[in-house]
Amino acid sequence: MSRPPLPPFTRETAAQKARMAEDAWNSRDPVRVSLAYTEDSRWRNRSEVFQGREAIVAFLTRKWEKEHDYRLIKDLWAFDENRIAVRFQYEWHDGNGQWYRSYGNEQWEFDEHGLMRRREASINDIMIAEKDRRFHWAAPGPRPADVAGLGSEPF
Repeated sequence: MSRPPLPPFTRETAAQKARMAEDAWNSRDPVRVSLAYTEDSRWRNRSEVFQGREAIVAFLTRKWEKEHDYRLIKDLWAFDENRIAVRFQYEWHDGNGQWYRSYGNEQWEFDEHGLMRRREASINDIMIAEKDRRFHWAAPGPRPADVAGLGSEPF
C-alpha cells in the first residue's frame, strides 16, 4: 500500500502530509486514521508507548470516547527527507462539559511508501472556558478552507 505524497518531502508535500493527517484525525474515525501508519508503527503519545495498527485503533477509540467535540489544527514545523515535525492545537470537552485546549508537537518518520512508521507526541492540556474556544466548525469533519491554520499565533 502506498500513501502519497512520498518521501523525500518538499515544503509543499510535507505541508500536504500534515493537512492530510489533520483531516483524518478530525474525522474521529480510528480505522481511517490507522491506515496512514505502517502495520508495526511505533507510537509515543504523552506517557503511552505502543506499537501496531490494532493498538492505534484501540488508543484512538479510547481517546475520542473521552475527548468530546474534538477539533484539531496541525501546522508544519520542519521537514527533512522522510521526517516531518508538526505543532498542533486541539479543543475538546470532557463528560462534565469542561473545555480544554491541548497544545503539542509531533515528530513523524515515514517509510518509502509514505506510511508513518514512527510517531512521537508531546502534549499539554489547558482548561479553557467555553467562551474562549477558537475552533467552531462542524465536527466531525475537516477544518474548512476559510479557517486559518495556527500561523504565527502560538497560544
